Amino acid sequence: MAPPFDLDTSPINEETRKIAEEELRETPENIAKGLQELRELLKNDDTIYFKDDDETLMIFLRPCKFYAKSAYELMKRISDFKLKYKDNLENLMPEDEKQAFTEHNVVNVLTNRDHKGRRVLLVNCGGSWDTSKVTSDQLFRIFYLIHEAAVLEPETQVRGVVVIMDFNGLGLKQASAFSPAFSLKLLSFIQDAMPLRLKEVHMVKQPFIFNMVWSIFKPFIKEKLKKRIYFHGNKMASLHKHIEPSHLPKDYDGAMPKIDYTGADWYPCIEKYSDHIRTYNSFGYVKK
Repeated sequence: MAPPFDLDTSPINEETRKIAEEELRETPENIAKGLQELRELLKNDDTIYFKDDDETLMIFLRPCKFYAKSAYELMKRISDFKLKYKDNLENLMPEDEKQAFTEHNVVNVLTNRDHKGRRVLLVNCGGSWDTSKVTSDQLFRIFYLIHEAAVLEPETQVRGVVVIMDFNGLGLKQASAFSPAFSLKLLSFIQDAMPLRLKEVHMVKQPFIFNMVWSIFKPFIKEKLKKRIYFHGNKMASLHKHIEPSHLPKDYDGAMPKIDYTGADWYPCIEKYSDHIRTYNSFGYVKK
């Protein structure tokens, strides 16, 4: 069992293995076939670079249900995304956003998984987000760094992630930060270039002004993601239909203690995996 503010990089347990088999076609035969075929596809494409050890390839094969061609297409979309937003993402390391991570509680991760064993990312994008201190670009960079670390958890690769967007106290400043450019970048990443299984997105405590934000996001959302987005307002009983209160903090009328930690507590964990992040940053199109 990993400490509360660390990744759990241990192999999947028997219960998770069964989920992987049922939902991801994860059998010894499919693993072997997927690894071999994906390795071959990468070997025959000198335009992109990804490490081809088993551990790295599994990151991309799992969300693609061990279809090597789909995993290869995902790698190409990731390469496209990284090229398109290279000004934002090239050589991005945890220390580049240390201040935003540690001094402004915008992005947090629950220390416990939910009742389905999924990681829960919490985004405080309401009144507590000081947009003069943390820009929307920085918010995205923090997301990106967290995802680079999260892909190392086999349990998370299989069970996926859930996002809670908390809009409590959302004002004009925060609403304005959700520009069309930011919305497009965030949704392009989530829908096309993120090798994690995003299971649900929960919008909570959103005031009326949220409609302005949503009208910007809506045009970019594909059908698959649309079906996974839920709006709860202040009705936590509605959220509890998706995440059991036994696994939620008091902040969301759950049975667990009120959240008393922030991104600052998680930062050393992200920093600890800097070598992996540096390696991950090298993936993508080969520089000519």
